[in-house]
Amino acid sequence: MQDLVLFLTFVKEYLIKRFLIFGKNFEKIKDLIVALLIVKRGKYSSSFLNTSFFMLVAATVVGAPIIAENNPFLFSFEQQKANYQASMVSYNPYESSLGTVISAKPRDKIIDYSVRSGDTLETIAKRFDISVDTIKWANNLKTDVIKPGQILKIPPVTGIVHKVASGETVYSIAKKYKTEAQKIVNFPFNDFADLDTFALTPGQILYVPDGVMPEAAPVIPKFYAQIQAGVKGKSNFIWPTSGVITQYPVGYHMALDIASTSSPPILAADSGRVTYTGCIRYGYGCHIIIDHADGYKTLYAHLSSISVAPGQSVGKGEVIGLMGSTGRSTGPHLHFEIRQGEQPLNPLDFLR
Repeated sequence: MQDLVLFLTFVKEYLIKRFLIFGKNFEKIKDLIVALLIVKRGKYSSSFLNTSFFMLVAATVVGAPIIAENNPFLFSFEQQKANYQASMVSYNPYESSLGTVISAKPRDKIIDYSVRSGDTLETIAKRFDISVDTIKWANNLKTDVIKPGQILKIPPVTGIVHKVASGETVYSIAKKYKTEAQKIVNFPFNDFADLDTFALTPGQILYVPDGVMPEAAPVIPKFYAQIQAGVKGKSNFIWPTSGVITQYPVGYHMALDIASTSSPPILAADSGRVTYTGCIRYGYGCHIIIDHADGYKTLYAHLSSISVAPGQSVGKGEVIGLMGSTGRSTGPHLHFEIRQGEQPLNPLDFLR
């Protein structure tokens, strides 16, 4: 055992001595190299920098795809971007910060359709969910005769496709085609030079929902349903205000527009708890959302004033505000929605 201890002590001292000798020699060589580089720094600096730059570029070219592919933060960003773009489809067409899932994404432009054998204007109109007259007006057809191979322009909505002339407004165009200016504003793919005044740009294409050609206007008289606030429908909901229905639910506007020049009170369609009140410049304007605790919510938009607060409980028929024309609105009216979760439903299924 004593011999083993002596042997290990010897080995330890030997290794320490060799390490110190190696360190002294390394320092001498390092000092020599440093001195050489200092003396020759002008000669080698350019080469050193160029070599370093090319090595950096090469490493970037080779490593960037691998880093991008395996970077969880980049993936997360791309995923969030995709989710955001997908969610835009589900947002309400009134540019509100509140999302509304619509039942079917509406078309945003005219498409060209090649007539097939056996097609008629009626079958084509049914396929694209527009009226026969809309197709005839868009293609300047005088009769119902079409033939295979013929190219028809199919508007995205029943009504008129109008090219704006200088001096025209949404109001003059609506009057010309016997419809409501609010319907033009409600169509989500109509653009305006100024969202405050709904100014138009000469030469732009404007879609006029439910518009009819002037010569065709007398054929079918327009009917507006008169409704009374507080009247109960076939469900628990009551009509939230008095006035006339100026726009019925359609795919891009799953709501009722109820208008009145007297700006009457707005009533809670059913009892519940107020979850949101607020005003935004465009979109819904001043609006209220009530949760009815049975899976349904109601939304009341374009109000001139709000008389409830978030968290407040309201009873059926209680006054919550006054009709107005705030946000994306051309005149005093109530935009009324019934939602199940975030899915907008046809209010007439509950009220008529």
